[in-house]
Amino acid sequence: MGALDETGQEKQGSATAGVKRQYMGCAGRVANGINTVHLSYVREKTGHALAGARQWIPAEDISDPVKSLVTGLPLDLQFRTKGQLAADILGDAYGDGLTFDFVCGDEVYGSRTDLREFLENCGQAYVLRVASSFTLTLAAGTKMTCADAVKKLLKGTKGREVRSAGQGPKGERWYARAWIATSSPRHFLLIRRHLQTGELAFHYCYVPEGQLLAKTRLIRAAGLRWPVEEGSELAKGCLGPDQCQARLCTAILRRTVLVMAALAVCAVTAAQLRERTGAQAPPPARPGDMPPADPGLIPLTVRDVRRLLAAALRHPEPPGHTAHWLQWRRRHQAQSRWFHQRARLARNNALVN
Repeated sequence: MGALDETGQEKQGSATAGVKRQYMGCAGRVANGINTVHLSYVREKTGHALAGARQWIPAEDISDPVKSLVTGLPLDLQFRTKGQLAADILGDAYGDGLTFDFVCGDEVYGSRTDLREFLENCGQAYVLRVASSFTLTLAAGTKMTCADAVKKLLKGTKGREVRSAGQGPKGERWYARAWIATSSPRHFLLIRRHLQTGELAFHYCYVPEGQLLAKTRLIRAAGLRWPVEEGSELAKGCLGPDQCQARLCTAILRRTVLVMAALAVCAVTAAQLRERTGAQAPPPARPGDMPPADPGLIPLTVRDVRRLLAAALRHPEPPGHTAHWLQWRRRHQAQSRWFHQRARLARNNALVN
């Protein structure tokens, strides 16, 4: 999977390249900061790492020669929307030999017609989140929004079935699913309904000619978008890209590349050690199962690998202190995960039945 998302970093003042008052997801409000579009390479049940990045630069900064000079913007830089930046990142990824079964992203990217056309011209399947106001052309040539299509074509429980979006740390992620055919035989609208709240989410899907078109593949692809957000959080929590005080465009780019490389080292190491370090007890089969005497250990995570590598460079700590602490923490996490899975199993059984 190739998962697209943007992440923000709060900044003070106006001397940083690309800084602007805008909505910052990291702050949950409008704040002063910069935004970077990321591409995450995701392998199901293996791991994920950031594989590409482009900083978004406001058009007013590019058109201002003084601001461009002060912040070190390239002389030939042209304004690019986040959708265009995503296409640039994917083009570089394809050039480097990366291939994806699907590309996924949220509404920022699903709403971009130019990005969808780029992916289709490349023969790339995608599952992109779209807003409820997104307009569809149905098989009969009728145009309507996603919300209207659900109201008119999927009344009540018609066409819906409960399917899992894949295994999460707390168990299977169950949602009610349905899909609607469009005027194109290769395009579909995938609808996800939360079993408790009834909240709807819409995914516009495309599968090229010659590739397997199955609802199960689309559901699995839609369920693998979240790792790009986790990758950004891991980078910030473990390697501190948001703590960088660089101001110039080139310096910010260098810092981003170094963080991505360090994160990739930790992610690949954790993936290679997953089978050797994971020794969890079997998950519960029924809501009334008793907890195991020994919960086992969860596999080493990216954060664990980073701690072990950092501890190897520190001398004051007693030998084996970090490894002993990680062993204790991983055992308690395995126990907590087992109880989470049992609780979710009881809840899912009640919802599905």
